[in-house]
Amino acid sequence: MKRKISSSGITKTINLQLAALFISGTVLIGCGESKKKSSDEETVDTAANTEETVAATSPNQLSEKEKEEGWRLLFDGKSTDGWRGYLKDSFPEKGWIIEDGALKVQGAGTGEAGNGGDIIFDEEFKDFELSLEWKISEGGNSGIFYLAEEIEGEPIFTSAPEMQILDNDRHPDAKLGKDGNRQAGSLYDLIPARPQNAKPVGEWNKVSILVYRGTVVHTQNGENVVEYHLWTDEWKEMIKDSKFKDWKSFLNAGGDDKKGYIGLQDHGDDVWFRNIKIKEL
Repeated sequence: MKRKISSSGITKTINLQLAALFISGTVLIGCGESKKKSSDEETVDTAANTEETVAATSPNQLSEKEKEEGWRLLFDGKSTDGWRGYLKDSFPEKGWIIEDGALKVQGAGTGEAGNGGDIIFDEEFKDFELSLEWKISEGGNSGIFYLAEEIEGEPIFTSAPEMQILDNDRHPDAKLGKDGNRQAGSLYDLIPARPQNAKPVGEWNKVSILVYRGTVVHTQNGENVVEYHLWTDEWKEMIKDSKFKDWKSFLNAGGDDKKGYIGLQDHGDDVWFRNIKIKEL
């Protein structure tokens, strides 16, 4: 016996099928839009990551993150803007050049002060983090000064602490001083860098100097190698037993205002500097 199907049943069935098709289409469209959105987000993320990578691998550039954090370049790899000779009004006419995006001391072969003399960035800093890369020549010697004052008739090292730059394998300073306190990364002639992790001649070393309310930290190739505290009793005792004991400006590094210049040393040897940047704290 055949069962008669009513027209209302047929209509209901068709409506259910149409509803199912509508839902399926909506899901597919939603998935498509989700995939497109995801793809667009990935494109944005990729572009951002690419920019960060370029900034990280290209010398003398700041990433967007560094800009947001307040970093600024002190050297753009193309000009000496902002730099001048110590106790001078302008940048040295000889002894310093820009080579392959780096500030380079042209060694005089004298083993002491060269043809150009020390240079400073023409702005004083108080609490800051300085970051840069350096590369030294065979047997080379140089340094990074901070909190320097300009005192007529006095060299920069009479007022400024120095982070040492050295070819530890060849320069005699590596074996002089006390406990290695003249090796790369050290607070020169006062506190040795520990661990001693400087890279060999021809390779770039990444270093930073943090100064904050008298606390100073030297970082070399990703490790903190020196920490000390300016103007404390411990600082005064350390200076009293050193060759700096007769230099009052060194004892009171930064002067009354506790601020000073960043300096790069011309010690008569080839040395290169790049990626010089600073963040004030």
